Amino acid sequence: MKVGIIGAGNVGSASAYALIMRGIARKIVLVDLNEKRARAEAEDILHATPFAYANKIKAGNYENLNGCDVVVITAGANQKPGETRLDLLEKNTKIFKSIIPEILKNAPDAILVVASNPVDVMTRVTMEISGLPKERVFGTGTVLDTARFRSLLGYHLGVSAKSVHAHVLGEHGDSEVLAWSPANAGTIQIEELAKDLGRPITEKIKAEIEDGVVNAAYSIIEGKGSTYYGIGGAIARICQAVSSNEYAVLTVSTIHGNVEGVNNVCLSLPCIIGKRGIHQILEPRLNKEEKEKLKSSAIVLKEAADQALSFL
Repeated sequence: MKVGIIGAGNVGSASAYALIMRGIARKIVLVDLNEKRARAEAEDILHATPFAYANKIKAGNYENLNGCDVVVITAGANQKPGETRLDLLEKNTKIFKSIIPEILKNAPDAILVVASNPVDVMTRVTMEISGLPKERVFGTGTVLDTARFRSLLGYHLGVSAKSVHAHVLGEHGDSEVLAWSPANAGTIQIEELAKDLGRPITEKIKAEIEDGVVNAAYSIIEGKGSTYYGIGGAIARICQAVSSNEYAVLTVSTIHGNVEGVNNVCLSLPCIIGKRGIHQILEPRLNKEEKEKLKSSAIVLKEAADQALSFL
């Protein structure tokens, strides 16, 4: 599989490194306005290939995207300390107006994976600019948030996070919804399992886990300026599902006709991902409180998307 990555900053380079070290992409092209940075990142990652897979990575321009199966968009303004993802809205919408046509001109058959924040809104913007069918345009959504949720649950329960089936839905951001009621491991609902293991999920523990998921990015940004390893791993996982035609269930962000009464909104629900992109969207079974939170998240994103589309 050939993957193009637009943006050779921390997220783009971490994604390229993850793709190379896991052997997912046979060829990677890094495209960035800062050509010197792109060349340096590509060269540095290339030097790691003898320790992993004999895959190829190079810096290039939009013309080098020809033949890409997936193009990952990480370009855009970075989230600064104290700044929410939605604060990035206008700046990144303008950036996307210039890069999406260039991608389409050179890689018209590629699946577009959006990672730039605010990712749900930028996914909607990408769909509007590109005109591509929704199965070929989606955002990284809450794939990373879901991984955070599972890792914290696994740590508390004393089981592998890979054995925990739990999802974060809605916005990749402040209004995201941790779906506790359908979460399970070993076919046992997660809170019941916690009791069985002698590690009950009290309200205090629940609040700590939710804080650790929802506010993870803010904590990391405060400590080192930006997040990139986690999202790099999430992007690699998405590309793996496409490359292997895996039919993996991942909480990517895409447009939905109706989410709890909110129409035409991009947010994350479990989706089946394979070679064509999104093969099918799954409807999660939620309790009343979770449905209300998901509706609130949808309203936030609908309003933000409407604002972003006004900048086009």
